[in-house]
Amino acid sequence: VQLQASGGGLVQAGGSLRLSCVASGSTHYGVAWFRQAPGKEREFVAVTPWIGGGIYYADSVKERFTISRDSAKKTVHLQMNSLKPEDTAVYYCAARLNRGIPVIMRQAAQHTYWGQGTQVTVSS
Repeated sequence: VQLQASGGGLVQAGGSLRLSCVASGSTHYGVAWFRQAPGKEREFVAVTPWIGGGIYYADSVKERFTISRDSAKKTVHLQMNSLKPEDTAVYYCAARLNRGIPVIMRQAAQHTYWGQGTQVTVSS
């Protein structure tokens, strides 16, 4: 599975950005977004399968971020609104081959395939 993330940039607090992740290669369950700020561990943001239910968000981004999918194009978007300086991080898209229970889907270590990351910087 190959993943290509794009869409990061610099935005002021309260602004919006949309990240995209294009997937190719072997069949896999769906795509998750994680982020990592300097000096911090990689943390879960959101996940979606290619079909059906099973969309989850981290509490810190609920009602601000929306994950969406275009299964035909194998593309997942992360619409980020009302951005805060604490959202500043490198954002990665990731995939695993099989569906897992929610606690599994929120763990970076449970995802085998990773994109290259895209920087999101939110200024105050």
